[in-house]
Order: sequence, then C-alpha cells, then structure tokens
Amino acid sequence: MLRYLRRLADKDLALDRTMIPLGSCTMKLNATTEMIPVTWPDFANIHPHAPLEDVAGYLQLIDELERDLCEITGYDAVSLQPNAGSQGEFAGLLAIRAYHRSRGDLQRTVCLIPSSAHGTNAASAVMAGMEVVVVSCDTHGNVDLADLTSKCEKVGDRLAALMITYPSTHGVFEAAVGEICDVVHRHGGQVYVDGANLNALVGLAKPGHFGADVSHLNLHKTFCIPHGGGGPGVGPVAVRAHLAPFLPGDPLATQPSAVGAASAVGAASAVGAVSASRFGSAGILPISWTYIRLMGGDGLRRATQQAIANANYVSRRLAGHFPTLYSGNESLVAHECILDLREITRSTGVTVDDVAKRLMDYGFHAPTMSFPVGGTLMVEPTESESLAELDRFCDAMIAIRAEIARVESGEWTADDSPLRHAPHTVEDTVGEWQRPYDRQLALFPLPHLRSRGYFPPVSRIDAAHGDRNLVCSCEPLEALATARYG
Repeated sequence: MLRYLRRLADKDLALDRTMIPLGSCTMKLNATTEMIPVTWPDFANIHPHAPLEDVAGYLQLIDELERDLCEITGYDAVSLQPNAGSQGEFAGLLAIRAYHRSRGDLQRTVCLIPSSAHGTNAASAVMAGMEVVVVSCDTHGNVDLADLTSKCEKVGDRLAALMITYPSTHGVFEAAVGEICDVVHRHGGQVYVDGANLNALVGLAKPGHFGADVSHLNLHKTFCIPHGGGGPGVGPVAVRAHLAPFLPGDPLATQPSAVGAASAVGAASAVGAVSASRFGSAGILPISWTYIRLMGGDGLRRATQQAIANANYVSRRLAGHFPTLYSGNESLVAHECILDLREITRSTGVTVDDVAKRLMDYGFHAPTMSFPVGGTLMVEPTESESLAELDRFCDAMIAIRAEIARVESGEWTADDSPLRHAPHTVEDTVGEWQRPYDRQLALFPLPHLRSRGYFPPVSRIDAAHGDRNLVCSCEPLEALATARYG
C-alpha cells in the first residue's frame, strides 16, 4: 500500500515539489506543525453531535478561533458551521434575506453582482431565492460606480444586497470600496464582501470596519487548511451585530447555544442549518487555531504584506513579456496579477493552454486559466514562496516567451512547437523523434532542470473532446453479478 501511494504521489505536481501559482485560490504551504493536531484522537475521534458537556476543550478552541476571526475581520459574530466558501456565501445571503424579512421588507430580493465576481456568487444568490442583476466593471477592473448607482436607483426598494470581492477578482484593490458600500446602504441594501481574497487584508484592513455587513472566510485558503482534494473545508460566515441573530442554527435544535462569539448560533431567529453538524468540519479547526497562534498579529500582517509584495514582484518582472491586464494606483496589483496572453494568441496561435502545459516541463503547476478573463493567466504566488522560487517561476515564463518568439519568427509553427506538444513525458523523448526541436529542449528547457525529480506522467490529451464525449470506463453491471444470483 505504501508503495502504491508513493507511485501516485510521484505523478502529482504538488506543493511539496513546487509553487502552485493558482490565482484566486491561495495555494499556500501548510506547515506540518499545524497539521499534526488533526491526527490526535482527542480531536479526530469526537462525534460531531457529542453532548456539549463532553467537549469543553473543543468548545474553548472553537470560541477562541471565533474571537480571533472577529478581531481579524472587524465583524461581531462568526459561525464556523459552513463546510465550504460556497456554503458560507449561502449562509450569509440567507442571513441578509432573514434580516430584511424581520423588518417587513419582503420585496428586497435583488442581489447586485459585479461582472468580475466568482461564479459561486451568482449561484449562491439564486439558491438563496434572489434575483441577480450584473453590475459592470470599468477599464481598470473596478466596479463601475456610475453603473452601480444607476442599478441601485432602478431596483429601488427591491435591493437586498451587493456582493463584491475585495480586493477584486481582477487582482486590484477597489479604491472606491467605501463609497460603494455607502451607495448600497443608502438604498437600503446590505453589502456582502466575498472573503476569498482575505489573505490580502489580514492585519491591514477589516471588512467589518470599511462598510461590509457580512463575509465568508475561507479557512482552507487564508488560514492554512489545505485547499482542494475533495475536502473537508471550512467557510465560516462572519457578520456585523445586526445580522448575528440570523446565523445558521443548530441542526439538532436541541442544545443550548455555545459560548463566546458562537452565542448567536441556535437563536430562535436563526435561518436553519447549512451543514449536518453544528460546527461543520470541526476536526480541522485546530489547523487554523494553531496557525493564528504561531503567527501572532505581527506575523499575520507580515504574511499579508509579503503576499502583496510577491504578486507585484512577479507582475513587474514579467511586464516586458506578459503584460498585467489590470492594476490599481501607481500600477500596483493586490495579491495576484492577471497576465494577458490574448494578443500573443491572436498573432501566433499559442494559447493559455499551451503555456500551462509547457509549464509542466519546467516543473510548475499552471496558474488559473481564462478566469476571470478569457485568454489570460491569473498568478497568485502567496507569501509562502521565497524569492528564489519566484525567480524560478519567472525564469520559466520568460523562457516560454522566448519559445513563443520562435513561433512568431516562423521557425516553428504553433502546431509543431514544444508548446503545443507539451507536456513531454520521458517516453515521448526515447522513441522516434521527428519534431523540429531537439529532445533536450523538450525535457530540459533550462539547465537546472537536469536535476529535477519530476517528469509529467501523461502527454497532452484532448480535454475538450473528453468533456464532450463521455465514456464510462467501469466494468459492465454483468461483470459484477455473482454466479450465486446469476
């Protein structure tokens, strides 16, 4: 079993090998020290519906973590129940709807969402029974304030909420975020700030102080719980005091409220449970508790500053090769940058898919492709990566740009270039070779890669064809039938 698992791990291009520069996902390193408590039976073997009197230590950890998150965000109450950021969004919007109902504003069902928003925002709003109205963004990637004001006036007393991401999904700090909040509040709406990019705010700004009413926080991103792999995750919902009575309730509805900041949970006005257990995926909460304790206030602030500095370093180093699409004041980005490849694709035929696949040959996971803008790569280095690793990534991107230049010059066609054939497996290069570039360029495009221990396990596949032509690879039902019941 151990060897089988090792073979699987050898095929994976994970954070233990290289940075994963996925924009909008905060793929930061997860310290082993933070992960160890998850294995302790004291945390791992507690039933989610155990009597409260039997889990005093757990409740203390939960209360302290909630208080820490309130202090970090500037909100007044937190529910740890949602199991994912999407569930946190849903819970926050349910709280907004319940708040409007409590005031007799049953008609407030319209949710304004900028065109740059995460796709889950609109999905969550619809699930919460809201009508989505899209707000435009300006040429700099910011919410168009004039369009927002116009939509607020047009919607009138049907306005329930605005959902924005700050810093924005375009990788910039919205300079007018305070004014945006004021406009929505003047029209009777609530402001939901998507907490996906909170790692660019911790220690520097608090959403609950600059005008937001509710946010979800991704513990599986900003606060070091591992991201991906099917879960579990935690997407707490944090609110200001007037929304606290409408946080998710106890799914059993038989136990009194917990201590501290969780006191709103289980209130008579709660919107109902969004998870099967009161504190969601409580077994992984020790990770974030440990991370916050180890970092301290100064450490958390420094991490935020480093994340922003790293993103700006990548943006500036690559500016002459892949321009950054959006930037804010003084041409700076927030915690991520969107590299614009659209002109390259128009002039050469080389696509973001080609660059993403070729990066595997350089030993890197791909950035986020074509989100939120088609034909772009969104890079988020996080605070976890050293200057040496950032330079290694930038060197790879610059070398790939030089390969694109050889397509531009006509030396290669896009279809017969190392970019289109990437990724290259070892098996590709030991067989018959009739490509216009040599095998060394295929496997070792930079000198230091000769000592690498990872090679892509699979060559390029036609992913679009696979998506459109599903084939079941499982055995037919007859193969599972036994002779006894034949």
